[in-house]
Amino acid sequence: MNIIEWARSPWGQDVPIHIAFYLLWVSAIAGLVFLIGHAIWIRYFAKPEVFADSTPPSAAARLPEKVARHSLAARLFHWIMAAAMFALLITAFLPRVGVRFPWVTYHWIAGLVLTASIVFHIIHATFFMDPWAIWPDREDIEDAGRRLRRALGQQAPPPRRFAKYPLENKMYHGVIVLAGLGATITGVFMMFRVRTGFLPRNPYLFGDMTWGMMYVLHGLAGVGLIALIMIHVYFAVRPEKLDITKSMIFGSMSREHYLEHHDPARWSPDTSAAE
Repeated sequence: MNIIEWARSPWGQDVPIHIAFYLLWVSAIAGLVFLIGHAIWIRYFAKPEVFADSTPPSAAARLPEKVARHSLAARLFHWIMAAAMFALLITAFLPRVGVRFPWVTYHWIAGLVLTASIVFHIIHATFFMDPWAIWPDREDIEDAGRRLRRALGQQAPPPRRFAKYPLENKMYHGVIVLAGLGATITGVFMMFRVRTGFLPRNPYLFGDMTWGMMYVLHGLAGVGLIALIMIHVYFAVRPEKLDITKSMIFGSMSREHYLEHHDPARWSPDTSAAE
């Protein structure tokens, strides 16, 4: 089965025009399989988390009842981006299953909102936050190895508690950055092919082959985001992750959750209020 749809140009050249429609269902099913597999693993096979150390009672007593985690700006970015992302997926794929509406206009408007939110986030994260907090470091890699060996029944020291973001959050962030930027950058160029009122329409900006590959990359990023968003929503509603989800709504997490999962030496709540 070909993952790319092809067409013949007026000059007799075979050019790509889009990805194959069945990839939408491949992504959705892959996401569903991951959700079911993870739920089974957690329910029947996963071992309780054990960490190498704990916060001394004297230090724990100095912590506030609610530990600041996300600023208002960070939360607004997250929810605006989420709304734009859902709008993009709905307007992109509902017409493919036969639902007819003026989707092109809604799609590029949602794309502009997403692009603006990403630009804001890059500036905000670079100059007002710690931009490296979301990227894996040496401690993350070492502790991942410890967890793997312990999960396989091998002898290994207990892992340390997390910094602000656990390794799985950092890895997910890296993947969705690639998919999101792929969809956004190609989407901005594709706006030159429609009348928006913002950019001059110029369908001859690129040749047929370049336009075709751009549509293919845009489609691959889009279907990839289906599985990624399914996984994100799944973890957001899991009971053990609800404290993290609530922090994206209210800006803080409970002191108990912080002490259980996070290392003050790696993430100090005293410096997180501005993040």
